[in-house]
Amino acid sequence: MPDIPDNRLLLITGPAGAGRTTAIHILEDMGYEAIDNLPLGLLPRLLSGGPLTRPLAIGIDTRTRGFAARALLKLLDNPAGQKPELVFMDCSEETLLRRFSETRRRHPVAPDETPIVGIRREKDILAGLPEVADYLIDTSDLSPHDLKAEMQQLFHTGKAESLALSVQSFSYKRGTPRGVDMIIDCRFLRNPHWEPELRAADGTDPGVAEYIRADPLFEPFFDQLCGMCRLLLPAYRKEGKSYFSVGLGCSGGKHRSVFVTEHLANLLEAEGWQVSIRHRELERRASDGAKSEGNETG
Repeated sequence: MPDIPDNRLLLITGPAGAGRTTAIHILEDMGYEAIDNLPLGLLPRLLSGGPLTRPLAIGIDTRTRGFAARALLKLLDNPAGQKPELVFMDCSEETLLRRFSETRRRHPVAPDETPIVGIRREKDILAGLPEVADYLIDTSDLSPHDLKAEMQQLFHTGKAESLALSVQSFSYKRGTPRGVDMIIDCRFLRNPHWEPELRAADGTDPGVAEYIRADPLFEPFFDQLCGMCRLLLPAYRKEGKSYFSVGLGCSGGKHRSVFVTEHLANLLEAEGWQVSIRHRELERRASDGAKSEGNETG
């Protein structure tokens, strides 16, 4: 992998429980200098200083002295010197509530109230930041291992002109993934689920791939999809976008969306793009299966 640029500056923020501290530790292991909970009033002085000699990751959350979303937005709009990139670690309300329940932690914004009060209060405090973030990372379905892989993919190479792509499959039954820039519906393609010999397989299986390819609509659809990516991705890169995510959905997130995700990611990678792949439902099933096996043997 190419070296991390010396002048890269990341600001990491997000609600408590979404993985901000974990992300900072991952970046530190990757070679970044890490500063957590820097008072917001000191940030302009840092931004106006001389060039960095090491890539820097700064953690800022609602407990940080002087924190205000409006003040942070002003700093991002008018940087004096060093240009920061905002990384927003996000998470669904249900997952945050479960994490606080499992750890029995008090919410830092509402230590004397229930966690749900703190979660919703903090969401209001952070309002406006997810929309302007350079990177929006939803950790709802990510294990620490998955988050580490995602962070390494996004922040290890870090060339200013690069555009990191994430292509992921999902099931509409479980809702669309958060933070995705473009969503493509694959439910019009013929469904291998209704073929008994293919039902247990997934979209990485050659038999499933052959079945979907045989749909007369597949080739013109895929040609149009690739054409759209070839048109849009260079334009997004030219505009300075560092990260772009494509979500491909089908009914169960097992066959059609998985096959199209693999096919598109392979093509984009062959054309020189930096691509990572996620299969949300396959990862969830694998995780659930591992937990069940552990319970049975424990």
